[in-house]
Amino acid sequence: MASHSDTLVVFFGATAGANGGKLGSDEREIILLVWQIVDLHEKKVGKLHKCFVKPDTLELTDQCKEETGLTLEDIVDAEPLDKVLEQIQQSVSSEVKCLGRSSYTLLVNGPHVIRQALHPEASKKNLVLPECFFSFVDLRKEFLKCCPNASSVPKLTLSSMLDYVGLPAVSEQMIGVREANSMVQLTLCILDEPYNHKFCCAETVNSKFDSGTCSKTESVDSETVIRARGLPWQSSDQDIARFFKGLNIAKGGVALCLNAQGRRNGEALVRFINAEHRDLALERHKHHMGSRYIEVYKATGEEFLKIAGGTSNEVAQFLSKENQVIIRMRGLPFTATTQEVLSFLGPESPVTDGAEGLLFVKYPDGRPTGDAFVLFSCEEYAQNALKKHKQILGKRYIELFRSTAAEVQQVLNRYMSTPLISTLPPSPIVPLPVLSTPPFLPTASSTRDCVRLRGLPYTAGIEDILEFMGDHTVDIKTHGVHMVLNQQGRPSGDAFIQMKSPDKAFLVAQKCHKKTMKDRYVEVFQCSTEEMSIVLMGGTLNRSGLSPPPCKLPCLSPPTAYAAFPTSPAILSEAALYQPPLLAAPRGPQTAVHSPAHALAYYPPQPHLYMNMNMNYTAYYPSPPVSPSTVGYFAAPPGAMAAAVAAQAHPVAAPAHPAAASSVLPQPGALVRMQGLPYNTGVKDILSFFQGYQYGPDEYSGLVQMNEQARSLIQPKEWLCL
Repeated sequence: MASHSDTLVVFFGATAGANGGKLGSDEREIILLVWQIVDLHEKKVGKLHKCFVKPDTLELTDQCKEETGLTLEDIVDAEPLDKVLEQIQQSVSSEVKCLGRSSYTLLVNGPHVIRQALHPEASKKNLVLPECFFSFVDLRKEFLKCCPNASSVPKLTLSSMLDYVGLPAVSEQMIGVREANSMVQLTLCILDEPYNHKFCCAETVNSKFDSGTCSKTESVDSETVIRARGLPWQSSDQDIARFFKGLNIAKGGVALCLNAQGRRNGEALVRFINAEHRDLALERHKHHMGSRYIEVYKATGEEFLKIAGGTSNEVAQFLSKENQVIIRMRGLPFTATTQEVLSFLGPESPVTDGAEGLLFVKYPDGRPTGDAFVLFSCEEYAQNALKKHKQILGKRYIELFRSTAAEVQQVLNRYMSTPLISTLPPSPIVPLPVLSTPPFLPTASSTRDCVRLRGLPYTAGIEDILEFMGDHTVDIKTHGVHMVLNQQGRPSGDAFIQMKSPDKAFLVAQKCHKKTMKDRYVEVFQCSTEEMSIVLMGGTLNRSGLSPPPCKLPCLSPPTAYAAFPTSPAILSEAALYQPPLLAAPRGPQTAVHSPAHALAYYPPQPHLYMNMNMNYTAYYPSPPVSPSTVGYFAAPPGAMAAAVAAQAHPVAAPAHPAAASSVLPQPGALVRMQGLPYNTGVKDILSFFQGYQYGPDEYSGLVQMNEQARSLIQPKEWLCL
């Protein structure tokens, strides 16, 4: 629609639910549309038209009945929305033509009727809107242009604007007619002296979402970003854009979030063109996408860049082709070639530019991950490719689903940032201390200044917890709300909250215990920071007391002899906490060093073995760090030096009982844990499995003893010394 129209069409709408400033916030359907033409050149007004609309659900809220005065009898015999819109277009076009004008633009009092009501409803009903509904002029903004001092008016309504220019309020009581007459009077007023206003700038509604790339160096305004939660896992960026239909999303402004396994976690970050559209998007909190309701929260530009930003030239070149449909392939054989993938897709779904439209995801050392992204020039080709979902390539079935430019960036960033053993610096002689507590957890103490919430609804978020606590939220420490997730990354129903003092924690436990949240009562207990840290690291806290997390168990922790060596206060880097599983390389023959005073067990002095802490992870809203099993590298000092220093620092008398000495495996050696062994596994089977690895006679005797003990377990788990 032309920005310099010679005719305005005053347009008003009402829904079966909330109206006014909350129009469209409750997903109710449109039940009334009113329009009237204003000739900008002759300053004449056409006939006022009023048309009822029949919704799919014949139901009016009490608020709607009170505000509009309408009843079900008024709308039961009306036409559906598509017929009414067609009638409006024909009526307006005919009237504009009779006036001898060539173009027209809608004039509305606020963007809600167009952006929050008309476009979302048309999208849900798969209606194709006429072109005239994709541009409009906002009377409030135009009024502020010609009356800048009116910005001091507390609430800019039609009545207050009429009062500001000295016009009386319209006395008409009928809904729609009153608003249309008020808008017409105000429009004629600002067209005349002394304002002489020109309506020259129309707002537009994007008809489609444009995909694109985002650089990590790009500046993103935090006032334009939201987080959508609860999305179906198969949702694409186009599906999310459709959910926000009527609002303009920035180019490439949809970033789907992935979990630790590289799969979508039902969340997305969406970037809009300005703060006004972001605020309108927040009003769609708990609107529905199909049968699922979607939660919408504020987010930051940093979070968006973390997900959508990229620096790879290869990805930038791959995504430089615009208006392409992106399909992600997962589960490819590691030996799959470009030609095999193209043959798998077939001639009915040709890839854009052949091999150049196919991007394999690889680790930094060039090893394939089994993922790939494919570009298609049109929707038809992409649909043909999706029909091959779970078909066989080689000996593996391949998953295919829609993807986005942001997901390409995120997947490449995830795999390419995975450090390799070969890139790590040589391990120093002085070992790093064990990271017993992640850096994001508070220092453990016995002070009971925390509370534990148990029995939370699985859909509960941070906002629900804050609402649950009521006035006590002012006593929560900064970043003091910790949502506990299970090993699958889903809510466990527990949360910990750090309070400013033990007295505040006691008060919360007394006031909020068994208080209801979403039809469920929640138990609230006072606890200490130490107890909270243990649970957040994977331990348990129940009526029988505290059970330490796996990383606290003696069989997993490096020996206390490490305390004999001076350690720097260095903390393991974030990269060291996200390593892929690696196998220990075979060791060459080593001379065993024995200390009669104290038997020691160390990790080998090369970074090929690591400790798997099996730690649960904690969500920090609004961007939870998805932490897989925590991994750390621990280098061991030379055996002779370790034994000598330990003997000096911790003189221990020889044990009275032989079993006491055999409870600690001798130096040198490395512990390896085996899970899933057959119940009839014997020592010979295990030794045969580790054929080619070196072990000493002492280690063999330890293996025999441990294997005999394991036979009595329901689920055998052995620790072997290699």
